[in-house]
Amino acid sequence: MIFSVEFIYILMGIIGLCCSLYTFADKANPRRLLSGLFYFIYSITLLFGSVIPPFYIGLMVILMVLIVGMGGLRKGKYGESSDQQRETQRKRLGSWLFLPALLIPILTVAGAKGFEGVKIGSLFIFDPKNTTLVALGVACLIAIIAAMMLTKNTPQTAIKESRRLLEAIGWAVVLPQLLATLGTIFTKAGVGTVVSDVVTQFIPENSLFMIVFVFCIGMALFTMIMGNAFAAFPVMAAGIAVPFLITQFDANPNHIAAISMFAGYCGTLMTPMAANFNIVPAALLDLKDKNHVIRVQIPTALLVLAFNIILMYLLIKLEV
Repeated sequence: MIFSVEFIYILMGIIGLCCSLYTFADKANPRRLLSGLFYFIYSITLLFGSVIPPFYIGLMVILMVLIVGMGGLRKGKYGESSDQQRETQRKRLGSWLFLPALLIPILTVAGAKGFEGVKIGSLFIFDPKNTTLVALGVACLIAIIAAMMLTKNTPQTAIKESRRLLEAIGWAVVLPQLLATLGTIFTKAGVGTVVSDVVTQFIPENSLFMIVFVFCIGMALFTMIMGNAFAAFPVMAAGIAVPFLITQFDANPNHIAAISMFAGYCGTLMTPMAANFNIVPAALLDLKDKNHVIRVQIPTALLVLAFNIILMYLLIKLEV
């Protein structure tokens, strides 16, 4: 294939590596060596994750955790433009300023739909197993190029801005990978079987509403623990959805999958483990209360969760 998932990870690794070098050289950062080492290790996992044995990747992750635990992550100085320079650029660019951000979703959808299964000769243009992810990576690359052309800046500026955002996110940058791995570990460890046994012991098997209630609440709770509804779904599907809702009540798997993921997203709104949704925005907006985003979202999350429970119950009832 021409553009593979490995290509996207390598591209991210190169950017991360350049950011780490800037951090190493930033004398304004009181923990520049430890901070630089954290981002350097992270970039190595992206660059060579497919060839480094999992055991050594695990050791690298432990080292990253130790760096964070010792307070080794600090922010530096980034040579940002002054407020006056930004205002001048804003007036010059006008609405075109939003073009790079808009390009990402537009090109991602276009790439995922338009290049799925498309070949040039014998080569797929995008990885057929991960078309959407590759399309997203290529879209981000094009958006970066478009931003440099609009602002008349250099790749060096793009790297410096990437570093500023990376350091604003901090340790939370590694959470998506770690939490996805956690979901796999839970499934392999048989947590789904334990959940199924608990449901069998304490909930009447003929009580559709109670099974739906426990399933949706379980999706929200496991998502709060793992920080990711995709990680929670295999556990809850193996424990409740497949043996009870699909097998016993003959529920539509597509309806179950869609609504249960929405129930999981309700948990996403209520947990700091979902760093990219809750902690990162607070960091980027420089909020004093890092849990403010979560507290504001809790009422909405609970209402939507209740709606999902009722919706799933009614749909299965109508199907039966």
